[in-house]
Amino acid sequence: MPELPELSILFQRFGIALGLGLMIGVEREREARDAFAGIRTFPLIAVMGCAAGLLNDHFFYGSFAIALVIVTAFVLASYVLTGSADAPGITTEMASLLVFLYGALSWWQVPELAAALAVLTVLLLASKQWLENLSLRIGAEDITAALQFGVITLIVLPILPDQTFGPLDVLNPREIWQMVVLIAGINLVGYALIKILGSQQGIGLAGLLGGLASSTAATLSFSRHSREEPHLAPDLSLAIVLASTVMFARVLVAVFAINPAVGRVLWVPIAGAGGVGILGCALLWFTRRMRSKQEGDKEHLETKNPFELRAAIQFGLLFGLVLFVAKAAQEFLGAPGVYLSSVIAGGADVDAIVFSLSNLAKGSIPERVAAQAITLAAMANTVVKVLIAIATGAPAMRRYLLPIFGAMTAAGLAVAFLVA
Repeated sequence: MPELPELSILFQRFGIALGLGLMIGVEREREARDAFAGIRTFPLIAVMGCAAGLLNDHFFYGSFAIALVIVTAFVLASYVLTGSADAPGITTEMASLLVFLYGALSWWQVPELAAALAVLTVLLLASKQWLENLSLRIGAEDITAALQFGVITLIVLPILPDQTFGPLDVLNPREIWQMVVLIAGINLVGYALIKILGSQQGIGLAGLLGGLASSTAATLSFSRHSREEPHLAPDLSLAIVLASTVMFARVLVAVFAINPAVGRVLWVPIAGAGGVGILGCALLWFTRRMRSKQEGDKEHLETKNPFELRAAIQFGLLFGLVLFVAKAAQEFLGAPGVYLSSVIAGGADVDAIVFSLSNLAKGSIPERVAAQAITLAAMANTVVKVLIAIATGAPAMRRYLLPIFGAMTAAGLAVAFLVA
């Protein structure tokens, strides 16, 4: 029989189990007062789990299994006696079994895992109303989007060949599809945040979150809105600048995820343009505060799920085309060719050129050239958004956006090509 640990270690392990059980018990006592287990029962169940681990390791092998069967029997008996058709849930019963296991994990010297799982359990238990409200906001389109994302991630991606093809030996099907998965994931995360927080949280917040999904789409939406309601031009201009500033941060995160070496060069010009964008947001916010307008002026902005399988395939084709064009330009024209292709591609879609050049910088082109070309693409995309605002927005938006976006573009290019 193995020797028991020191008394201090025993107190430590049982104390952790007791604390985890108490944490979950407090939540259950507050939420479900009529349940079979509450603030006293849960700590006892956790201590029982820890004791079962001790008995199993030092006295009788199989003690843990026997204790688990006993606890499960009590839980089932309680559910049979107290359950009803009006309240068929077994949340508290399942939580009690988990607490027993957390107590055992505390004995088996993995308290960090037990504590993390206990915190997650409390969050799930305490978020009942929030999760129920979220489920009501999830529609068939959202479920379809999730299934499509699962298809391109779990089914299509693993079967694609992981080798290069093409005249310049640069097109890798699996690598291209990984970029499709990445951009689809970014869009879905942005959409989920908008869905969870709601679209009626103000124009500024809508612009901030819209930048996570698509700053170009947000610019088009806000510009059209300003045409219908010109008095909201300052507010909608703030939303557009916010979305564009978030786009710079999104580009930097994507580059660091693919090629950190390029990110270490790119962050300087991107920070310059983004810093100007932040100053522009502050200026527009101050202007907005100074205007005499009614409080609580919040508009309802509909958000469409950005993920579609057709759009994902189109992005894959565009990504492969940009990858090929950038490689061909680099081969035949050198650095100027890469810059030219970045400007052209960035005007249409900044993500494709970002992913393409980040991958090419792993061996085909210098990291500094890739960083400068990505900066060009981001600035070209910024110019396109200005043109969208001028063409589709209220005339007043020009007064707000032209100087700010002009300064953002100048700052990014100056840092990328002169300072850096």
